[in-house]
Amino acid sequence: MLPVIHVLGSMLMMFSVTYALPIATALIYFDGHFVDFVVAAVACLAAGMLLWAATRYRKRELRSRDGFVLVTLGWILMSAIATVPLLIAIPGLTFTDAFFETMSGLSTTGATVLVGVDHLPASINLWRHALNWYGGMGIIELVVAILPLLGVGGMQVYKAETPGPMQDEKLTPRITQTARAF
Repeated sequence: MLPVIHVLGSMLMMFSVTYALPIATALIYFDGHFVDFVVAAVACLAAGMLLWAATRYRKRELRSRDGFVLVTLGWILMSAIATVPLLIAIPGLTFTDAFFETMSGLSTTGATVLVGVDHLPASINLWRHALNWYGGMGIIELVVAILPLLGVGGMQVYKAETPGPMQDEKLTPRITQTARAF
């Protein structure tokens, strides 16, 4: 389990970069949510660094079972950390509603619990749409392209993320090329 936590830490550190776009949007539109996204990015980076550093000596090649755990925990953890700017910026929003909103974005279901999304600040709306885009691109697929650079095999994650009979087939000769194609 510790090698999976090590990879989750790396994933969170990489995910912290996704806050750059709403940070820039908050600066451009002066919508008052710059600090919200900076706090969220720092929290994401710090959590990732903490997990990574605590398990840095526990690296090993991941097995198929680890891939399933990694995908499940990856979706949950990234959705949970993505709630931070929503919780700070939208008064009265519960963690459950914010988690639903971010999970729905990363899973690209399109469902929302927010009312009056047209009146949300530009950076918050961009964050919601960016989560949908990241989910559509396959956040796990993007991470799989980078995991081999970190010395972690990505095929286990790919098999856990791919539905049905496609699991045994590779779209391209290398998993990294597949992720780049997405």
